[in-house]
Amino acid sequence: MRLFSRTLLAALALAASGAALADVQVEYVHPETFSDLPFSTGEREQVLKDLSAHFLELGRRLPADEHLRIVVSDIDLAGRAVPSRRQIDAIRVMRGETDWPHMRLHYTLEQNGKVIASGDGDLNDMDYLHGINRYSSGDSLRYEKKMIDDWFAGIFGAGRHG
Repeated sequence: MRLFSRTLLAALALAASGAALADVQVEYVHPETFSDLPFSTGEREQVLKDLSAHFLELGRRLPADEHLRIVVSDIDLAGRAVPSRRQIDAIRVMRGETDWPHMRLHYTLEQNGKVIASGDGDLNDMDYLHGINRYSSGDSLRYEKKMIDDWFAGIFGAGRHG
C-alpha cells in the first residue's frame, strides 16, 4: 500500500438534499509509516475514515464555491497504546506527558479554480487533557478532533460560512 487515499466529496453526499457545500478532499500519504495509528488494518482504516469525516464536517463552514484539499503526512494519536494480555487490541492510555496528539498536513484552498490559500500545518495540542473539549468521552478521537477544530478555526476562521 504505497499511497492510501480517501476522498470525500460533500457535493455527492448532499446532492439529494439540494444543499451546496464546499468540496473537501482528504488524502493520507503512506499511513503505514505514520507515527501512531492502530496496528490492525481495520482499526487504522476506521481512524482515517473518522478523521476524513471530521474534515468534511468542518468543510461545511466554507463557501460552496471553495475546494479544500488536505494531504496528511503524519499522525500521532493522543496517548500511547499499551499491549493488553486480556484483549486482542492494545489499550490507549493518556497521561498528558509527552503523549499529546500531533498531525502534519498540507492544505490547499481553491475558489473558482484559483488557489486562494495554502500552507503546511504542524498541529499539536500539548495540553490536550486540560481545558474544555466538546466531544464525548466515548469518542476515541476527541482530542484529535479538538486539535483539528482549533487549527481549522485559526486558518479559515471559526464561524466562516458561505
